Amino acid sequence: MPKSNHPKFKALIFLPALLLIVACFMYAAPAASFLNNKKAVTATPVKDSAMVNTNESVNQYSGLYGQMKLDSLGLSQTAFTYALQGYTDLVSDGSIKNDRILSIVDFSLPSNKKRLFVIDVTTGKLLFNTFVSHGRNSGKEMATEFSNDANSFKSSLGFYVTGATYSGEHGYSLHLDGKEAGINDNAYSRSIVMHAANYVNEKIIKAYGCLGRSLGCPAVPPALHKAIINTIKDGSCLFLYSPDSFYVSHSKMIIQPGLPQQPVITG
Repeated sequence: MPKSNHPKFKALIFLPALLLIVACFMYAAPAASFLNNKKAVTATPVKDSAMVNTNESVNQYSGLYGQMKLDSLGLSQTAFTYALQGYTDLVSDGSIKNDRILSIVDFSLPSNKKRLFVIDVTTGKLLFNTFVSHGRNSGKEMATEFSNDANSFKSSLGFYVTGATYSGEHGYSLHLDGKEAGINDNAYSRSIVMHAANYVNEKIIKAYGCLGRSLGCPAVPPALHKAIINTIKDGSCLFLYSPDSFYVSHSKMIIQPGLPQQPVITG
């Protein structure tokens, strides 16, 4: 009988093969179980902590809009909500020294309306509500065009941090530091400041239907300019708002989910 057909020889070949099959089954079963379990595991959504903190801060002050009846004064709720979002971002990154004050210029209103709102967010008091000009090339009664460019003579939208006061061409004035790249960060080099102007008063409105216009600065009434500047100077938040399509789509400080919407100005 050939050696390869001997029963003992066949047994020697069969036994290792059987052990190999058993071993493969033993290792394959846990692997299959692991894969099945892995498929069953569901990912837990991770919230962006910065967004959570921002939204919580916005919610902290959002009730002020109704409590202060700002809608009856014409302030857009969208402007107010966006202002809170940017304000809390600037506070959280250390840009704001005077976090008691939030100032909003609502350019969705015409210049013959009181569209500057200076708010004490800690007490819920409206400290000032008065007229404010826009740049002469931004529009006549309504500001509809905006620019960050030198010599454009247009207003620049977005968030600013107020700086130091100084005495200049227009008397007692306030430096403004634009915080949004490509939107208002040329404000300082353009000499965009808050100052008084004789063309910002109700007599001008009665005569012409709207205020006079600046070279891009948010000019305020001479009777109030010192009080306003002294209230908001040295590191508070100033927000210039318009439902302008470029600003709304490009600002990194207001793009948040769940905000009330307002018709957007295009063109």
